[in-house]
Amino acid sequence: MIEKKHKTLASVYLVNDAVASNLAMLSAWFLRFQFELIPVTKGQQEFATYAKLLPLVTIVFPLAFAVQGLYRIRPTRGKAEEWVGVAIGSIVGTVVLSGVLLWIRPDSTAVYSRATLALFLVLAMIFTAIGRTLVRVVVERRHREGKDLDRVLIAGNGDLARAVLERVASHRERLGFRIVGYLANGDGNGDDSDLAGVPRLGRIENAEEVVAEHAIDHVFVAMPHASSQAMMALLDRLMRSCVSIHVVPDLLQFMALRSRVEDLDGLPTINLSETPLEGWSRFVKRAFDLVVAAAALLLFSPVMLAVALAIWIEDGLPVFYRQTRMGLDGKPFEILKFRSMRVGAEQQTGAVWAEKDDPRRTAVGRVIRAWSLDELPQLWNVLVGDMSVIGPRPERPEFVQQFRAEFPHYMLRHKVRAGMTGWAQVHGWRGNTSIRMRIEHDLYYIENWSLLLDVKILFMTVLHGLRHENAY
Repeated sequence: MIEKKHKTLASVYLVNDAVASNLAMLSAWFLRFQFELIPVTKGQQEFATYAKLLPLVTIVFPLAFAVQGLYRIRPTRGKAEEWVGVAIGSIVGTVVLSGVLLWIRPDSTAVYSRATLALFLVLAMIFTAIGRTLVRVVVERRHREGKDLDRVLIAGNGDLARAVLERVASHRERLGFRIVGYLANGDGNGDDSDLAGVPRLGRIENAEEVVAEHAIDHVFVAMPHASSQAMMALLDRLMRSCVSIHVVPDLLQFMALRSRVEDLDGLPTINLSETPLEGWSRFVKRAFDLVVAAAALLLFSPVMLAVALAIWIEDGLPVFYRQTRMGLDGKPFEILKFRSMRVGAEQQTGAVWAEKDDPRRTAVGRVIRAWSLDELPQLWNVLVGDMSVIGPRPERPEFVQQFRAEFPHYMLRHKVRAGMTGWAQVHGWRGNTSIRMRIEHDLYYIENWSLLLDVKILFMTVLHGLRHENAY
């Protein structure tokens, strides 16, 4: 039923995108040839010439957005991420449309204005973003008003149940779920504590009665592996009700990257750490890194020179600061940064997180850390292969030893090169923030890597990732 709701919402978005892109094409013609927003120098073009493009637009743009993953409904997707996806999808769609028009024209005599297509691109971004925002606002408002909500029951009250509660509660308005209550595990193997803020409606033995009495739509079965017999009995009872059943597997200790069946001389094995960054994908990403890093070095070289001069004038040499970080496959490397603290700042404190108003910072350091300018020398780390432009942020070995003991899946981040920016950073998880959320975002990036995702993260970094409240 969750997938059904997601498909319905995706269909609404698809219709919105098709209508918005068609409206953008018609508006582009009007602004170009009627309002003459851009002066017409080569004669007027008929409305029918561009109207014939609408069937192509209706096909190309939703396909471009589908490639961007904009029809995969994720409650965690933020507005900025969606807008970046719309922008990239619109650019891809317009490029594809222009290429198609070189070979196939609805009218063999038509010559399409490049200025009109440029207007179309801008309007397509704007109209699509506005339409999607309106859809989101309407859906979330109805959910806030208690409309179109599915009633949810959680079976269990241990760590798995709390994980379900946390995710449903944090995205209630987008998921359209209302947690009615929970059932306590009654076999002695579960945690007998309560789920904060959620009423206890009985024990799992009362599942049928509770489902009927409270008109439950979804039951999330979140019970520990040790309760397998009780779980099977519960599922048997729930099967007799017209309710959507979702089993949350007790496999948290085995959570990894993509799994894939491999053959070992006839013996099937399961690889729990498969990543998309294998084979040609690894070469494509490396080429992307080299191009972006080289271009960024040329672009920011005046800024880097100014920063280096400012550091030297205020606090002398050295200008750069080298620090050991953990990289690909857990191998250490020396990260290069502009020095933002006094020389020998960690001689007494050791390896610690930087704090707000940290007294170890220099005046120049306060500015360059706030705007992430201290990280520009890492472009050299990218060129020599220690890092990537996009990827999980590298940590110091001292912190890695601590995190790997607390979080079993932490080392999976090192399956790819560390990055200057990444999926976690553009979502606000940088600096002294939640390690668990950082790991979740990093693993999502590794599992779903694509070149377009890298481009999207780069755009999001430029839009709102350079300045951050935790960058001190």
